[in-house]
Amino acid sequence: MSIAENIARVREEIASAAKEAGRDPGEITLVGASKMNDAAACREAIAAGIDALGENRVQEMTQKLGENAYDGAPLHFIGHLQRNKVKQVVGHVSLIQSVGSLELLDEIEKVAANKGLVQDILLEVNVGGEEAKSGFAPADTEAAAEAAASRSHVRVLGLMTIPPADADRDTNMRYFEEVRALYVDINRKMFHNGFKYLSMGMSGDFADAIRCGANMVRVGTAIFGARHYT
Repeated sequence: MSIAENIARVREEIASAAKEAGRDPGEITLVGASKMNDAAACREAIAAGIDALGENRVQEMTQKLGENAYDGAPLHFIGHLQRNKVKQVVGHVSLIQSVGSLELLDEIEKVAANKGLVQDILLEVNVGGEEAKSGFAPADTEAAAEAAASRSHVRVLGLMTIPPADADRDTNMRYFEEVRALYVDINRKMFHNGFKYLSMGMSGDFADAIRCGANMVRVGTAIFGARHYT
């Protein structure tokens, strides 16, 4: 199937999950996770109406920016971001979804201040407590939100999470519900319901994430096909 056909099928699944949860499918933002796909594939997804594209790797993102791969759609950074690469990302993307440490937050603030802009971000929640994964522990997320709110060159628009890959469906949904509860609580207490995005769910679980409250999903292989790692 073509990328356009895959996007149409994913949108049908989004609509079904949203309606099942009594929600408007139009409130769900579909981010095409375009890692390891070339500029032509990105352009095809944009032509098919993808809401945004998301990249995981700074070097790949920079190359495709030079090829005008993202013209016509917002670009998000959705992967692990090293502090020494923040300068290459801030100001080049509309949203950094993966801010998972105070050190990274401080670096984004510093670079954004030097560039004279405000960078929109999401705080990443390490909901499964995985040692190898970045992100704030659920118990630390409110304090991280307070720290971010005190910075003048970042703007927190919500939360993002990636549950452990080996979690079964029931556990996965509990993780999604836990992060949604955090999102609602922090949004109400600190941001006066100004949050925009709860980014949860990928190709294998985005429908369940929507049922649990996600309004942004990051879908790669279901749109672009299987990635071939070398």
